[in-house]
Amino acid sequence: MNSNKLVFMDSASVGDDIVWPDFSPFGEVVTYEDTAKEAVFERIKDADFVFTNKVVLRAEHIAAAPRLRYIGVIATGYNQVDIQAAAQRGIPVCNVPDYSSASVAQHVFTLLLALCSDVCGLTASVRAGDWSRSRHFCYWNKPGVEIQNKVMGIVGFGDIGAKVAEIAHCFGMSVLAYAPRPKKAPAYSPFAFVSLEDLFRQSDVVSLHCPLTPENTGMVNVSLLRTMKKSAFLINTARGPLVNESDLATALCDGVIAGAGLDVVSREPMPDDNPLREAPNCLITPHVAWSSIEARNRLLAGVLDNVRAFVNGKPINVKNGL
Repeated sequence: MNSNKLVFMDSASVGDDIVWPDFSPFGEVVTYEDTAKEAVFERIKDADFVFTNKVVLRAEHIAAAPRLRYIGVIATGYNQVDIQAAAQRGIPVCNVPDYSSASVAQHVFTLLLALCSDVCGLTASVRAGDWSRSRHFCYWNKPGVEIQNKVMGIVGFGDIGAKVAEIAHCFGMSVLAYAPRPKKAPAYSPFAFVSLEDLFRQSDVVSLHCPLTPENTGMVNVSLLRTMKKSAFLINTARGPLVNESDLATALCDGVIAGAGLDVVSREPMPDDNPLREAPNCLITPHVAWSSIEARNRLLAGVLDNVRAFVNGKPINVKNGL
């Protein structure tokens, strides 16, 4: 009998509307819907495999789990795990890359097109009876905006950024991209890699697709926002702390930019006092860009593939150099 213990720390974050793969061939499976931070030590103390979506695994947690030999991240981002501490123990940290690129890219354009066509504002107006009271067969509160022939600026050109660029090109947009490390340019045109400053200055839409690092935390601040066109939109489906939220709220209130579409904020769930909650022309969705049914099925299939590869002695998608 397999003596491994596999502990899933926060299964509810992936949803209960999909069928989970069977992990039982690899050992005893223990699943928790959620794990509070004070319960982490107790729940992983005798685990061989630990899986997390959002539960933070710090160095002290890893040190207190003597049997631990594998950490599976049920996501692409892995900043919730101290990967250096895991590496020092010889524990691989494995994520699932590129499972949600299509879903996130779709959500980028969901937010952008809703901003351009004022979908939410017009729907609210119709429900309030404005159309019923109108003397005209059609009306609008503000003109719509076409994205054809506009400039899409993409910050970060990994799998998701490249997918967004491809869709933007299909919409007839010119594409600018910023990548801190050299990347291969796509075959279509117009496309160019530019500096971050030039991208913000020239783009009609700026979409963020970079990982969060100490260097780029709060990079979208008042200085950068003031270089943007007054007609420009900011889209963030990457990480909330990339944006200085007070600066963005002020920019929206003052008309520095035309609008923003956000799927992430600095603290999640979003607290009541977040300054963006009441900011004008700001669409906010609750971190769902990644969560299509298709993407979540691919995610769990990837988690299973990672475990199988590790057990077979050929680990894949290892993020801490082991």
